[in-house]
Amino acid sequence: MQSSIEQILSIYDDRAPLSQASTIPAAWYVDPRIAELERLNVFSKTWQLVARTDQVKSPGQFIATTVAGEPIVVVRGNDGALRAFYNVCRHHAAAVVTQPCGHATLLHCPYHGWNYGLDGSLKGMPEFEGVENFDRAQNGLVPIRAETWECFVFINLDGHAAPLAEFLGGLVKRVAPLGISHLHYFDRRTYNINCNWKVFVDNYLDGGYHVPHLHKGLNSVLDYKQYTIENEDRYCLQSSPMVASDEDASTGAVRKGDRAWYFWQHPNLMINCYAGYMDTNLVIPVDEDHCTVIFDFYFADIGEASREYNEQSVNVGNRVQEEDLGICEDVQRGLKSRSYRAGRLSVRREAGEQLFHRLLAADLRRGFELSSAAAD
Repeated sequence: MQSSIEQILSIYDDRAPLSQASTIPAAWYVDPRIAELERLNVFSKTWQLVARTDQVKSPGQFIATTVAGEPIVVVRGNDGALRAFYNVCRHHAAAVVTQPCGHATLLHCPYHGWNYGLDGSLKGMPEFEGVENFDRAQNGLVPIRAETWECFVFINLDGHAAPLAEFLGGLVKRVAPLGISHLHYFDRRTYNINCNWKVFVDNYLDGGYHVPHLHKGLNSVLDYKQYTIENEDRYCLQSSPMVASDEDASTGAVRKGDRAWYFWQHPNLMINCYAGYMDTNLVIPVDEDHCTVIFDFYFADIGEASREYNEQSVNVGNRVQEEDLGICEDVQRGLKSRSYRAGRLSVRREAGEQLFHRLLAADLRRGFELSSAAAD
């Protein structure tokens, strides 16, 4: 007999101290009902990264994407305001914006030609004469909350959510000294991985536990014994002093500085910083067995003279990701084994993973309780 959602959620003990804690149970990674609960109560209610500020810098610049299954468009208005809307025409629900990014003076639906202003207001509807009891002012694009931090644009589908700065909490002050807004976007790599999105996040948050075993090149430039893990609010900072090494020449040439900084912000954003370098990792769930991870690479200098160096750096990042990809897919297969239910956590290494599991459990249980109460 299949366990109920309530039973599956109850298996995890989020009150156990780290020394006694286990991971969330395997069922949370493989049950499609959990994936749907996450869509509704995690990704629909948290601030999600959707763009860079330089993509929507000038009036008329827009980006279109999907968050928690919902099509959205973010656009800079003629008044300089940044706005987001559901990318759904109010006439017959077609996508108004069909390109991933670009510039427009009007948002024009290609289906029946309805036009919307950059402020979302309905400007025109061809051949709509004679329609009674129609209020144009009430039929503009439906707005979504949009805010910016550093060089990033976030949206939140929950109109009652706390502001972005409050959601980010202490991360704002912790990142500020690194000056990431002075870095410039260079390249993007996208990976489609056969694993649950949480497997990728767990791998990231294991406190470097897997680095000596899986990432020999990266390990050569990190002082693994001095690797630290700090939890606060909804973020975890993993950090390590850097060491000079020629053990892996390609990694040593492009991963430099006094310290490596690895930030994770609940639920699915990672920011990795070295001297003159940053990459962001955005983990997007597809279904219980698949996720997409988007890597964006930034550098202090993206001029032609630095192109070869930057490309080498991206290639090193790609190699690390390829190493992670295989192990994440292997873990997903293992999670379906009848022999596995949950694992214990390393006190020295996996405090960040426990923070993730506790925050996730709170989101899912709160959502389940609200939906159950609404059904009564």
